[in-house]
Order: sequence, then structure tokens, then C-alpha cells
Amino acid sequence: MTTKSLSELRKEIDAVDDAILDLLNQRAQWAIEVGKAKTGGTQDFYIPARERAIFERLAAANCGPFPQEGIRRVWREIISASLSLEHPMKVVFLGPQATNTHVAAMRQFGYSAQLIPEKSVSAVFEDVSRGRADFGVVPVENSTEGVVAHTLDMFMVTDLVINAEIKLAISHDLLSLSGRLEEITRVVSHPQALAQCRHWLEENLPDIPLVDVASTARAAQMAAEDSSVAAVASEMAATLYGVQVVKHKIEDNPNNFTRFLVIGKKSPPRTGHDKTSVMFSVRDEPGILYKMLEPFNRRDINLSKIESRPMKSKAWEYIFFLDIDGHIEEENVCAAIEDLKGYCQLFKVLGSYQKADQEKK
Repeated sequence: MTTKSLSELRKEIDAVDDAILDLLNQRAQWAIEVGKAKTGGTQDFYIPARERAIFERLAAANCGPFPQEGIRRVWREIISASLSLEHPMKVVFLGPQATNTHVAAMRQFGYSAQLIPEKSVSAVFEDVSRGRADFGVVPVENSTEGVVAHTLDMFMVTDLVINAEIKLAISHDLLSLSGRLEEITRVVSHPQALAQCRHWLEENLPDIPLVDVASTARAAQMAAEDSSVAAVASEMAATLYGVQVVKHKIEDNPNNFTRFLVIGKKSPPRTGHDKTSVMFSVRDEPGILYKMLEPFNRRDINLSKIESRPMKSKAWEYIFFLDIDGHIEEENVCAAIEDLKGYCQLFKVLGSYQKADQEKK
């Protein structure tokens, strides 16, 4: 085989790039036709299960040397751009920019979606409820710090449902303007981020005060304005605010994940790899906890999460949240839920949706 020169190799790559561009435009044209076919019908423009099926099919077909982990990232953006041709997607998320919720929204919807930060979880719910956005992205629980109570509370007062879930590996970096540890006199971040890095900070910056601020993004902004301030934030925040990474991955727990919910007005169809979330309150009577769980035990249905929240309207009464393996369209899941309803004063299905794969660090 004759060895080609560098210029010849670059010409070969240019030819492949041209071919890829032609194919992308062909795909875009078909996406426009798909959008026309959906218009006026009952078919949703955004179908998470369809996207996941594309990622899985291509990953299985990939024989290299293109890296396997790059498949999802590349096609995430191809699909995002194609969806923008079918139907411009407006997505609100708990901001500001460069927070983990922003990263989760980009991971789910790509850069071609219109991603809009909101100042609170309730504002995200309101925007979607009033039709100002197609979907919202909010955090619901962290593997280290537990549930985000306000997100659960908002399901009590709105009719929105869960459309998808995102499980994001959370890494925290120490950022500063100079990138030098010895210049730091104060560390700022969101209280949860500081809590998740407390051991590293105590070991490496034992005499430096830790200051709570509203978000990791605000912390990065403060670090960009003052060379003596360091922020605990994401690598994306470093890029956005023009600061340097002093130290990567300073979180104490390497298995630190946050679960986010995509909220909308409709639940997606059954995929065979689903989860159903419900909320309810029960009458206060002997054995009620056993009675509410027994319908699932009898049918061998796994409950992946049980959470309770106090009812704001009544002292010492609680709202329960369950995550159930399976889709509400499945006969045994539907039957168990019907049995549970018999013990409930209040009951609401929050959605049936495809389970998320846990992102690898």
C-alpha cells in the first residue's frame, strides 16, 4: 500500500466531509417531510424513545475506529438540528446558564433547541403550563444530597407530567481567574456543591472561608471578577466565564449523580423499558403503609423510589411519591395502581416515561 502525503490525506478527509454534508442535507430534507406529516395529526414532534433507538442502533452498528462514546454526542446534535427544522423547540430550565440543569437540558435536547434559563423551579413549571415553552427541565434528586423538595411540591399544584428523565454524572471543578491555588482567599458556590466537595476543600484549603451563593454559575462569575475568589462549578462554567480550572473533579463522592425531569403536557408512549411516577395521600389508619405497598408486592412489581412530603394544607398528613417499574399501559401496573387508589384521598399519575441510562463518568 502506497503511503499518502499529508496534503493527500487532507484531501481525502475533505472529500469525506463534503459527502457527510450532502448526507446531512438529505437527512434534513427528510426531517422537514416528517414535520409536515406530523402537522395536524396526533403524533408528537419530540419522541425521546425514537431518539434513544437511533443512538442504540448506531452504537451497535459502529465497528470503529470512530469512538463509541462519540456516537451519541454527534447524533444528539444532528437530531437536535433536524428537530429545529420540523418544529422549533423551546425548552426552559432552572438557570442560570452553565449550571448542571443547563448541561442536562443540552444533553437531552442539543444545541439547536432554544434553551431558556429561569430563576426558579416554579417559573419553569409556569412557563410550560402556560404554553410559553414546549418542555421544562428541573432537578429532582441528587445521589448525595437527596430530593429537591420544591420540584415535588410543584406537581401538587400543576397538571404537568413527566416526559423523560435524565441522569447526569456530577463533577465539580475548582475555578479561578489565575488558576493558582495559593492566590485563593475565598471559595464560593451553591451550598449543595460546597457540601459535595467539603472533604477536598478541608484537606486542601483548610483555612479558606466557604461562602454560599445562589448558583454554581454565579460563583464562576464572581471568580471571573475577583482573582482572590475561587468557585466550585462545572468545566462548562469555566469556558463561559473565562476562568481557569485549578483542579478537576474535587467532589468527595465519585459516584455523584443528579436526576433531572423533563416536564410537559403529555406522557410518551410505552417503550418496554419504562417507569411510572405517582403521587397520593392516604387515610390515616392502622396498617395503611402495608396496604398501599401490598398491591405491588403481590404482582412482583418493583418500586424504585418512595418519598414523602408534608401536606401544606393539613398538619401531620403527607403526600407520597412512588416510582414504579413499568408503564401504566401494562396490565399488572394498571391493576396495582387501581388497587392503591382505593386507599387514597388524593391520587395523581405524574407520568409514564422511558428509564434513563446512568451516564458514565
